[in-house]
Amino acid sequence: MRVRYGAGCQPGGLPTASLASAAAGYAAGPAAVLRARDPAALHTLAGATMGTTWSVRLANPGFEALEPVQAAVQQALDTVVQQMSHWEAHSEISRFNRAEAGTWQVISPEFMEVMACALHWSRASQGAWDPTVGPLVDAWGFGPRANPLADHCAQLPQPQRLQAARARVGFERLQLSPAERRVLQPGGAQLDLSGIAKGYGVDLVARTLQRLGFEHFLVEVGGELRASGQRPDGQPWRVQIAGVTDGAHQPSQAAPRVLPLRDRAVATSGDHWHAFELGGRRYSHTLDPRTGEPVLHRLSSVTVLHAECMQADALATVLTVLGPHKGLAFAQRHGIAALLCEHTDAGLVVHTSDAFELL
Repeated sequence: MRVRYGAGCQPGGLPTASLASAAAGYAAGPAAVLRARDPAALHTLAGATMGTTWSVRLANPGFEALEPVQAAVQQALDTVVQQMSHWEAHSEISRFNRAEAGTWQVISPEFMEVMACALHWSRASQGAWDPTVGPLVDAWGFGPRANPLADHCAQLPQPQRLQAARARVGFERLQLSPAERRVLQPGGAQLDLSGIAKGYGVDLVARTLQRLGFEHFLVEVGGELRASGQRPDGQPWRVQIAGVTDGAHQPSQAAPRVLPLRDRAVATSGDHWHAFELGGRRYSHTLDPRTGEPVLHRLSSVTVLHAECMQADALATVLTVLGPHKGLAFAQRHGIAALLCEHTDAGLVVHTSDAFELL
Protein backbone atom coordinates (compact mmCIF):
# COMPACT_ATOMS: atom_id res chain seq x y z
CA MET A 1 0.00 0.00 0.00
CA ARG A 2 1.31 3.44 -0.84
CA VAL A 3 0.19 6.98 -0.07
CA ARG A 4 1.76 9.86 -1.93
CA TYR A 5 1.13 13.51 -2.66
CA GLY A 6 0.62 14.88 -6.15
CA ALA A 7 -1.23 13.96 -9.30
CA GLY A 8 -2.47 10.56 -10.17
CA CYS A 9 -5.89 10.51 -11.78
CA GLN A 10 -7.71 12.29 -14.51
CA PRO A 11 -10.13 15.19 -14.03
CA GLY A 12 -13.65 13.83 -14.00
CA GLY A 13 -12.34 10.33 -13.54
CA LEU A 14 -12.37 9.34 -17.20
CA PRO A 15 -9.21 7.44 -18.18
CA THR A 16 -8.03 7.92 -21.74
CA ALA A 17 -6.22 5.30 -23.74
CA SER A 18 -3.22 5.60 -25.96
CA LEU A 19 -4.79 4.20 -29.11
CA ALA A 20 -2.01 3.13 -31.42
CA SER A 21 -1.75 0.78 -34.36
CA ALA A 22 -3.19 -2.67 -34.83
CA ALA A 23 -2.14 -5.78 -32.96
CA ALA A 24 0.04 -8.42 -34.53
CA GLY A 25 0.17 -12.18 -34.51
CA TYR A 26 -2.90 -13.31 -36.44
CA ALA A 27 -1.05 -15.72 -38.69
CA ALA A 28 2.43 -17.02 -39.37
CA GLY A 29 4.62 -15.59 -42.10
CA PRO A 30 6.08 -12.18 -42.99
CA ALA A 31 3.12 -11.08 -45.12
CA ALA A 32 0.62 -11.74 -42.35
CA VAL A 33 2.79 -9.91 -39.80
CA LEU A 34 3.20 -6.91 -42.09
CA ARG A 35 -0.54 -6.79 -42.73
CA ALA A 36 -1.31 -6.98 -39.01
CA ARG A 37 1.13 -4.14 -38.36
CA ASP A 38 -0.35 -1.97 -41.09
CA PRO A 39 -1.85 1.14 -39.42
CA ALA A 40 -4.72 0.92 -41.89
CA ALA A 41 -5.77 -2.32 -40.18
CA LEU A 42 -6.66 -0.42 -37.01
CA HIS A 43 -10.28 0.59 -37.36
CA THR A 44 -12.50 2.77 -35.21
CA LEU A 45 -16.19 2.22 -34.57
CA ALA A 46 -18.36 4.61 -32.59
CA GLY A 47 -21.94 5.27 -31.55
CA ALA A 48 -24.23 6.41 -28.78
CA THR A 49 -25.70 4.58 -25.80
CA MET A 50 -26.87 5.14 -22.22
CA GLY A 51 -26.82 8.91 -22.61
CA THR A 52 -23.15 8.87 -23.60
CA THR A 53 -20.94 7.59 -26.39
CA TRP A 54 -19.11 4.37 -27.14
CA SER A 55 -16.06 3.59 -29.22
CA VAL A 56 -14.09 0.54 -30.29
CA ARG A 57 -10.54 0.47 -31.58
CA LEU A 58 -10.27 -2.75 -33.50
CA ALA A 59 -7.34 -4.56 -35.06
CA ASN A 60 -8.72 -5.90 -38.34
CA PRO A 61 -5.80 -7.26 -40.39
CA GLY A 62 -8.18 -9.24 -42.58
CA PHE A 63 -10.08 -6.04 -43.42
CA GLU A 64 -13.40 -7.70 -42.64
CA ALA A 65 -16.52 -5.66 -43.35
CA LEU A 66 -17.20 -3.33 -40.45
CA GLU A 67 -20.95 -2.80 -40.90
CA PRO A 68 -21.88 -6.15 -39.27
CA VAL A 69 -19.44 -5.46 -36.42
CA GLN A 70 -20.91 -2.01 -35.81
CA ALA A 71 -24.42 -3.48 -35.78
CA ALA A 72 -23.44 -6.27 -33.39
CA VAL A 73 -21.80 -3.84 -30.95
CA GLN A 74 -24.82 -1.53 -31.00
CA GLN A 75 -27.15 -4.47 -30.48
CA ALA A 76 -25.16 -5.60 -27.43
CA LEU A 77 -25.41 -2.14 -25.88
CA ASP A 78 -29.08 -1.83 -26.80
CA THR A 79 -29.64 -5.09 -24.93
CA VAL A 80 -28.27 -3.53 -21.75
CA VAL A 81 -30.49 -0.48 -22.19
CA GLN A 82 -33.60 -2.56 -22.87
CA GLN A 83 -33.01 -4.63 -19.77
CA MET A 84 -31.33 -2.36 -17.22
CA SER A 85 -32.03 1.31 -17.97
CA HIS A 86 -34.40 2.86 -15.45
CA TRP A 87 -34.61 5.80 -17.85
CA GLU A 88 -36.60 3.62 -20.26
CA ALA A 89 -40.23 3.16 -19.21
CA HIS A 90 -40.55 -0.22 -20.94
CA SER A 91 -37.24 -1.74 -19.85
CA GLU A 92 -37.14 -4.85 -17.68
CA ILE A 93 -35.87 -2.91 -14.69
CA SER A 94 -38.67 -0.34 -15.00
CA ARG A 95 -41.25 -3.11 -15.15
CA PHE A 96 -39.74 -4.64 -12.03
CA ASN A 97 -39.85 -1.31 -10.24
CA ARG A 98 -43.58 -1.00 -11.02
CA ALA A 99 -44.42 -4.59 -10.09
CA GLU A 100 -46.76 -5.40 -7.21
CA ALA A 101 -45.41 -6.44 -3.83
CA GLY A 102 -44.80 -10.14 -3.42
CA THR A 103 -44.53 -10.94 -7.12
CA TRP A 104 -41.66 -12.81 -8.72
CA GLN A 105 -40.39 -11.15 -11.88
CA VAL A 106 -38.62 -13.13 -14.61
CA ILE A 107 -35.57 -11.34 -15.95
CA SER A 108 -33.13 -11.96 -18.80
CA PRO A 109 -29.83 -13.82 -18.31
CA GLU A 110 -27.77 -10.62 -18.66
CA PHE A 111 -29.92 -8.84 -16.08
CA MET A 112 -29.54 -11.77 -13.69
CA GLU A 113 -25.76 -11.77 -14.13
CA VAL A 114 -25.60 -8.10 -13.18
CA MET A 115 -27.95 -8.55 -10.22
CA ALA A 116 -25.84 -11.41 -8.86
CA CYS A 117 -22.73 -9.25 -9.03
CA ALA A 118 -24.54 -6.28 -7.49
CA LEU A 119 -25.79 -8.27 -4.53
CA HIS A 120 -22.37 -9.87 -4.01
CA TRP A 121 -20.71 -6.50 -3.50
CA SER A 122 -23.68 -5.19 -1.53
CA ARG A 123 -23.16 -7.96 0.99
CA ALA A 124 -19.37 -7.64 0.97
CA SER A 125 -19.52 -3.88 1.56
CA GLN A 126 -22.38 -4.12 4.09
CA GLY A 127 -24.58 -1.88 1.99
CA ALA A 128 -22.11 0.73 0.78
CA TRP A 129 -23.28 -0.30 -2.68
CA ASP A 130 -26.99 -1.08 -2.97
CA PRO A 131 -28.98 -1.71 -6.17
CA THR A 132 -32.20 -0.59 -4.42
CA VAL A 133 -30.92 2.98 -4.01
CA GLY A 134 -33.41 4.29 -6.60
CA PRO A 135 -35.78 6.07 -4.17
CA LEU A 136 -32.87 8.04 -2.71
CA VAL A 137 -31.59 8.97 -6.16
CA ASP A 138 -35.01 10.37 -7.01
CA ALA A 139 -35.37 12.15 -3.67
CA TRP A 140 -32.12 14.04 -4.27
CA GLY A 141 -33.10 14.96 -7.84
CA PHE A 142 -30.52 12.75 -9.57
CA GLY A 143 -32.97 10.34 -11.21
CA PRO A 144 -34.74 10.27 -14.59
CA ARG A 145 -36.30 13.53 -15.72
CA ALA A 146 -38.64 14.61 -18.50
CA ASN A 147 -35.78 16.02 -20.59
CA PRO A 148 -32.81 13.63 -20.34
CA LEU A 149 -30.51 16.29 -21.84
CA ALA A 150 -31.33 18.86 -19.18
CA ASP A 151 -29.11 19.39 -16.17
CA HIS A 152 -29.95 17.57 -12.97
CA CYS A 153 -32.29 19.60 -10.81
CA ALA A 154 -30.59 18.61 -7.59
CA GLN A 155 -32.41 19.46 -4.39
CA LEU A 156 -32.37 19.01 -0.65
CA PRO A 157 -35.21 16.59 0.05
CA GLN A 158 -37.69 17.28 2.81
CA PRO A 159 -36.98 15.14 5.91
CA GLN A 160 -40.25 13.26 5.51
CA ARG A 161 -39.50 12.37 1.91
CA LEU A 162 -35.96 11.29 2.75
CA GLN A 163 -37.24 9.09 5.57
CA ALA A 164 -39.80 7.48 3.27
CA ALA A 165 -37.16 6.87 0.61
CA ARG A 166 -34.77 5.28 3.10
CA ALA A 167 -37.50 2.89 4.21
CA ARG A 168 -37.63 1.48 0.66
CA VAL A 169 -33.88 0.95 0.38
CA GLY A 170 -32.16 -2.26 1.42
CA PHE A 171 -30.59 -5.00 -0.67
CA GLU A 172 -31.56 -7.51 2.02
CA ARG A 173 -35.20 -7.15 0.90
CA LEU A 174 -34.42 -8.68 -2.49
CA GLN A 175 -34.54 -12.39 -3.23
CA LEU A 176 -33.00 -13.96 -6.31
CA SER A 177 -33.78 -17.33 -7.84
CA PRO A 178 -30.92 -17.71 -10.39
CA ALA A 179 -32.03 -21.13 -11.65
CA GLU A 180 -35.41 -19.70 -12.62
CA ARG A 181 -34.06 -16.23 -13.44
CA ARG A 182 -36.52 -14.57 -11.07
CA VAL A 183 -36.31 -11.67 -8.64
CA LEU A 184 -38.83 -11.04 -5.88
CA GLN A 185 -40.34 -7.56 -5.75
CA PRO A 186 -40.82 -7.10 -1.99
CA GLY A 187 -42.89 -3.97 -2.47
CA GLY A 188 -41.62 -0.49 -3.26
CA ALA A 189 -38.14 -1.68 -4.25
CA GLN A 190 -36.71 0.55 -6.98
CA LEU A 191 -33.60 -0.79 -8.66
CA ASP A 192 -30.95 1.56 -10.02
CA LEU A 193 -28.01 -0.15 -11.72
CA SER A 194 -26.29 3.02 -12.90
CA GLY A 195 -23.15 2.07 -10.98
CA ILE A 196 -22.69 -1.24 -12.77
CA ALA A 197 -24.68 -1.48 -16.03
CA LYS A 198 -22.30 0.65 -18.09
CA GLY A 199 -19.38 -1.55 -17.08
CA TYR A 200 -21.40 -4.61 -17.99
CA GLY A 201 -22.08 -3.05 -21.37
CA VAL A 202 -18.34 -2.83 -21.95
CA ASP A 203 -17.98 -6.52 -21.09
CA LEU A 204 -20.86 -7.48 -23.38
CA VAL A 205 -19.25 -5.63 -26.28
CA ALA A 206 -15.95 -7.41 -25.56
CA ARG A 207 -17.71 -10.79 -25.63
CA THR A 208 -19.42 -9.83 -28.88
CA LEU A 209 -16.12 -8.94 -30.55
CA GLN A 210 -14.51 -12.14 -29.34
CA ARG A 211 -17.45 -14.15 -30.66
CA LEU A 212 -16.91 -12.50 -34.04
CA GLY A 213 -13.30 -13.64 -34.03
CA PHE A 214 -11.48 -10.46 -33.01
CA GLU A 215 -8.69 -10.77 -30.46
CA HIS A 216 -7.11 -7.32 -30.20
CA PHE A 217 -9.30 -4.34 -29.33
CA LEU A 218 -10.05 -1.57 -26.89
CA VAL A 219 -13.68 -0.93 -25.90
CA GLU A 220 -14.83 2.31 -24.27
CA VAL A 221 -18.30 3.30 -23.06
CA GLY A 222 -18.62 6.65 -21.35
CA GLY A 223 -15.06 6.50 -20.04
CA GLU A 224 -15.07 2.87 -18.86
CA LEU A 225 -12.62 0.72 -20.80
CA ARG A 226 -11.66 -2.88 -21.45
CA ALA A 227 -8.68 -4.03 -23.46
CA SER A 228 -8.03 -7.35 -25.14
CA GLY A 229 -4.77 -8.45 -26.67
CA GLN A 230 -2.00 -6.04 -27.43
CA ARG A 231 -0.63 -3.40 -29.74
CA PRO A 232 1.27 -4.35 -32.91
CA ASP A 233 4.65 -3.85 -31.28
CA GLY A 234 3.77 -6.45 -28.65
CA GLN A 235 3.12 -3.83 -25.99
CA PRO A 236 -0.23 -3.59 -24.18
CA TRP A 237 -2.81 -0.93 -24.74
CA ARG A 238 -2.15 1.96 -22.37
CA VAL A 239 -4.43 4.02 -20.17
CA GLN A 240 -3.49 7.51 -19.11
CA ILE A 241 -4.56 8.53 -15.62
CA ALA A 242 -3.95 12.25 -15.78
CA GLY A 243 -3.52 14.92 -13.12
CA VAL A 244 -6.33 15.87 -10.77
CA THR A 245 -7.54 19.44 -10.34
CA ASP A 246 -6.75 21.17 -7.10
CA GLY A 247 -9.23 22.80 -4.75
CA ALA A 248 -9.46 25.81 -7.04
CA HIS A 249 -10.35 23.51 -9.93
CA GLN A 250 -7.10 24.30 -11.73
CA PRO A 251 -5.39 21.45 -13.58
CA SER A 252 -2.45 19.87 -11.86
CA GLN A 253 0.86 20.29 -13.69
CA ALA A 254 2.20 16.92 -12.62
CA ALA A 255 2.91 14.38 -15.31
CA PRO A 256 0.10 11.89 -15.91
CA ARG A 257 0.58 8.27 -15.02
CA VAL A 258 0.32 5.71 -17.79
CA LEU A 259 -0.78 2.15 -17.02
CA PRO A 260 -0.64 -0.94 -19.21
CA LEU A 261 -4.02 -2.46 -20.00
CA ARG A 262 -4.00 -5.94 -21.44
CA ASP A 263 -6.93 -8.30 -20.95
CA ARG A 264 -8.09 -5.98 -18.22
CA ALA A 265 -10.73 -3.30 -17.61
CA VAL A 266 -10.65 0.04 -15.85
CA ALA A 267 -13.48 2.08 -14.34
CA THR A 268 -13.50 5.36 -12.45
CA SER A 269 -15.97 6.94 -10.08
CA GLY A 270 -15.79 10.46 -8.70
CA ASP A 271 -17.52 13.75 -7.99
CA HIS A 272 -15.35 16.08 -10.05
CA TRP A 273 -18.14 16.56 -12.58
CA HIS A 274 -20.95 15.12 -10.48
CA ALA A 275 -21.72 17.48 -7.62
CA PHE A 276 -23.73 20.59 -6.84
CA GLU A 277 -23.35 23.42 -4.37
CA LEU A 278 -26.11 24.82 -2.21
CA GLY A 279 -25.89 27.09 0.80
CA GLY A 280 -22.12 27.07 0.65
CA ARG A 281 -21.87 23.28 0.84
CA ARG A 282 -20.76 20.95 -1.91
CA TYR A 283 -22.99 17.89 -2.37
CA SER A 284 -21.66 14.87 -4.22
CA HIS A 285 -23.94 12.92 -6.56
CA THR A 286 -22.59 9.77 -4.91
CA LEU A 287 -25.12 8.71 -2.30
CA ASP A 288 -24.39 6.51 0.69
CA PRO A 289 -27.33 4.06 0.78
CA ARG A 290 -26.70 3.48 4.48
CA THR A 291 -27.30 7.11 5.45
CA GLY A 292 -29.48 8.22 2.56
CA GLU A 293 -27.28 11.26 1.98
CA PRO A 294 -24.35 12.26 -0.26
CA VAL A 295 -20.93 11.15 0.91
CA LEU A 296 -19.14 13.67 3.11
CA HIS A 297 -15.48 12.79 2.55
CA ARG A 298 -13.23 14.51 0.03
CA LEU A 299 -12.42 11.78 -2.44
CA SER A 300 -12.31 13.29 -5.90
CA SER A 301 -12.04 10.04 -7.82
CA VAL A 302 -11.45 6.31 -7.52
CA THR A 303 -9.97 4.18 -10.30
CA VAL A 304 -10.25 0.38 -10.22
CA LEU A 305 -8.72 -2.21 -12.54
CA HIS A 306 -10.23 -5.67 -12.87
CA ALA A 307 -10.54 -8.44 -15.42
CA GLU A 308 -14.21 -7.48 -15.91
CA CYS A 309 -15.47 -3.95 -16.35
CA MET A 310 -18.73 -4.81 -14.55
CA GLN A 311 -16.71 -5.64 -11.44
CA ALA A 312 -14.47 -2.59 -11.80
CA ASP A 313 -17.51 -0.33 -12.22
CA ALA A 314 -19.24 -1.63 -9.11
CA LEU A 315 -16.06 -1.59 -7.04
CA ALA A 316 -15.23 1.98 -7.99
CA THR A 317 -18.59 3.00 -6.54
CA VAL A 318 -18.10 0.87 -3.42
CA LEU A 319 -14.75 2.48 -2.67
CA THR A 320 -16.09 5.95 -3.39
CA VAL A 321 -18.87 5.48 -0.84
CA LEU A 322 -16.53 3.98 1.76
CA GLY A 323 -14.10 6.88 1.51
CA PRO A 324 -10.31 7.16 1.34
CA HIS A 325 -9.37 5.14 4.41
CA LYS A 326 -12.13 2.53 4.69
CA GLY A 327 -12.15 2.24 0.92
CA LEU A 328 -8.43 1.54 0.78
CA ALA A 329 -8.75 -1.01 3.59
CA PHE A 330 -11.57 -2.72 1.67
CA ALA A 331 -9.42 -2.83 -1.47
CA GLN A 332 -6.56 -4.34 0.51
CA ARG A 333 -8.74 -7.06 2.04
CA HIS A 334 -10.21 -8.06 -1.33
CA GLY A 335 -7.06 -7.76 -3.41
CA ILE A 336 -8.49 -4.94 -5.54
CA ALA A 337 -6.21 -2.84 -7.74
CA ALA A 338 -7.37 0.65 -6.80
CA LEU A 339 -6.16 4.24 -6.87
CA LEU A 340 -7.98 6.76 -4.68
CA CYS A 341 -7.47 10.52 -5.08
CA GLU A 342 -8.31 12.64 -2.04
CA HIS A 343 -8.36 16.40 -1.63
CA THR A 344 -6.91 17.53 1.70
CA ASP A 345 -5.96 20.89 3.19
CA ALA A 346 -2.35 20.00 2.39
CA GLY A 347 -3.17 19.25 -1.25
CA LEU A 348 -3.96 16.17 -3.24
CA VAL A 349 -3.19 12.79 -1.65
CA VAL A 350 -3.13 9.67 -3.80
CA HIS A 351 -3.71 6.31 -2.10
CA THR A 352 -2.92 3.08 -3.93
CA SER A 353 -3.56 -0.52 -2.95
CA ASP A 354 -0.86 -3.17 -3.04
CA ALA A 355 -2.58 -4.82 -6.02
CA PHE A 356 -2.44 -1.52 -7.91
CA GLU A 357 1.29 -1.13 -7.22
CA LEU A 358 1.92 -4.53 -8.78
CA LEU A 359 0.48 -3.44 -12.15
